[in-house]
Amino acid sequence: MELDVRSPSKFAGELLDECLRAFGFRLAPLGWKTEITSGGLTYGYEDLTIRRYAPWLCDADFQSVYQVAKHHTLVDVCRCYELWDLVKEMQRVEGDVVEIGVWRGGTGAIIASAAKRWKPSATVHLCDTFSGVVKAGALDSFYKGGEHADTSVDLVASLLQKLNLGNCHILKGVFPDETAGKIGDCKISFCHIDVDVYESARLAVEWLVPRMEPGAFLVFDDYGFISCRGVTTLVNEMRNDGLWRFIYNINGHAILTRK
Repeated sequence: MELDVRSPSKFAGELLDECLRAFGFRLAPLGWKTEITSGGLTYGYEDLTIRRYAPWLCDADFQSVYQVAKHHTLVDVCRCYELWDLVKEMQRVEGDVVEIGVWRGGTGAIIASAAKRWKPSATVHLCDTFSGVVKAGALDSFYKGGEHADTSVDLVASLLQKLNLGNCHILKGVFPDETAGKIGDCKISFCHIDVDVYESARLAVEWLVPRMEPGAFLVFDDYGFISCRGVTTLVNEMRNDGLWRFIYNINGHAILTRK
């Protein structure tokens, strides 16, 4: 007997979902598809039904961090877990860790917790204006500047203290203009960019490129999001510059590894 997961009864749907979660899977809904043309570029969007492997459900170490950090981020659990897991992959790649676009510190705390376990000699540099999005421009579909200003250095520092993370360096100001110099010329093995707009992300990449050795990871949040088409545009440009190997995950991350 095959259950139609597209329109199950409430009881059957809940029972199936519970069974799948027991094995680390979950159901996701189906919906719509559309195309949007902006600035001469066409972006396609489609909801997908996925019986998704969910290893974060069974990872007690991750959950001990995530349950504290999740109230400090807008990033969903599957992307949070991917950041956790990617830092683990970087344990043999030399260099510090950077997050650009910290907001209230949730993903930064997850990254720093992973680095504490698997890259104990690395410093985690957490960079944010703490006054909202900057450098929004014509390529950006939603952001105008100043969004996500509802945060503070003290809020992030309090979260790091709660998780007993002493490996972090919080940098307040526009990156790279005001804060990159405080990081210095160290190698970078992993960077998470979550700045929402094209120009801010582009300038961050320009600073990062000479500091990232082959095998280093660069992760963009919001890739493919309707509200962040500038980020999608930048990553698609980077795919053609010969410096990166590109992996697109349908969860909203673009992952690039330095060649």
